[in-house]
Amino acid sequence: MPITRIAIGLPQHDILQSDALKAALAEFISTAIFVFAGEGSSMAFSKLTDDGSSTPAAIIMASLAHAFGLFVGVSTAANISGGHCNPAVTFGAFLGGNISLLRGILYWIAQLLGSTVACLLLKFSTHGMTTSAFALSSGVNVWNAFVFEIVMTFGLVYTVYATAIDPKKSEVGIIAPLAIGFVVGANILAGGAFEGASMNPAVSFGPALVSWDWTNHWVYWAGPLIGGGLAGIVYDLFFITYSHEPVPSSEL
Repeated sequence: MPITRIAIGLPQHDILQSDALKAALAEFISTAIFVFAGEGSSMAFSKLTDDGSSTPAAIIMASLAHAFGLFVGVSTAANISGGHCNPAVTFGAFLGGNISLLRGILYWIAQLLGSTVACLLLKFSTHGMTTSAFALSSGVNVWNAFVFEIVMTFGLVYTVYATAIDPKKSEVGIIAPLAIGFVVGANILAGGAFEGASMNPAVSFGPALVSWDWTNHWVYWAGPLIGGGLAGIVYDLFFITYSHEPVPSSEL
């Protein structure tokens, strides 16, 4: 059971050690890169359309920007911190017993700071444009959005486990950043028109803080954390085996 491998960690190892601080810095930079590209694409669309209403082109633009940005973010941090760039991914890894609580909290702080700094830089470099917080579309209630976020984040964290965390991922691990970026882009195409398709509390936090708009903000925390946690438990419970059996030669 993954729950039996949950670890609190030790401050001197999981927070104060130089490797832990380097990992946190990597999460900060990679999350900032990701959020700057994703949130920046929305602001660019507003600039190009003189704050016009959202269109299918806006959803496609956001999907591509988030997919490309996350691909880069995960790739640049993968060998340092694991390339989470998302508190929901970190939470799923924690529930699966793949990161300690203290290291996870350190990652969360770095991710939230990275998102906030990215939004502040966007606000400054666009001469004060609004970093719009995630919001529900007309006809969509909080429970619709809540389920959307759970399902989409489950798919995201399940993909992270399958391509990046699973010790038997073999060659699939090479395409992990691409697969992770693709699933986020695909989910934005599916859910973006309804409630923004965050799948990432850090992505929601930065714009909400900088614009000081917390309307329905809890949805963009609770949904991703539940979806990511479920994915971590399900994948670790049913698909990861911890044994001393040799890996098949085809996977070496």
